[in-house]
Amino acid sequence: MNNTNKILIDDIENATGKVLEIDFEDMIDDIPSSKPVKSHLTIKSLGDFIEVKGIVEADLMLECDLCLKEFEYKLKEEIDETFAKKTLLDEYGQETEIKEGQFVTDLEGSDEIDICDLLYQSVILNIPNKKVCGINCNRDVFQTDEEFVEEDPRMEVFKNIKLDK
Repeated sequence: MNNTNKILIDDIENATGKVLEIDFEDMIDDIPSSKPVKSHLTIKSLGDFIEVKGIVEADLMLECDLCLKEFEYKLKEEIDETFAKKTLLDEYGQETEIKEGQFVTDLEGSDEIDICDLLYQSVILNIPNKKVCGINCNRDVFQTDEEFVEEDPRMEVFKNIKLDK
């Protein structure tokens, strides 16, 4: 292998049983993680395709959508990716039927797989849409640069509204 972040296709092809086991532990740029991202991957050659399966774990530092407080979110996701060694258009023509659950990344003739890019995509795509620090989050408390304030001062204007019944 040329370094720990890239896996050469030739290394997979020349491995016993055409299978490589990879353990990864490092910080990845642009992932808001407090600790190194960890992963155990099994990379297998399947003829024209390469299958990557495993687990990725990260301790992400996220901002709560309700109280704006930073919190740690433990992410643990399975990875199940398939890569095409040859360019798909050259091999299969213009029309190829994709069945449910079948996603293939075209390596476009590249001789390596970028592990950092694979893990980055797996982590970023699995960050929850709604980021909440906990089940008991107090959404009436929001964070300012100096301190926590009990109520949002922007809501003061609504305290004096009287409704006729």
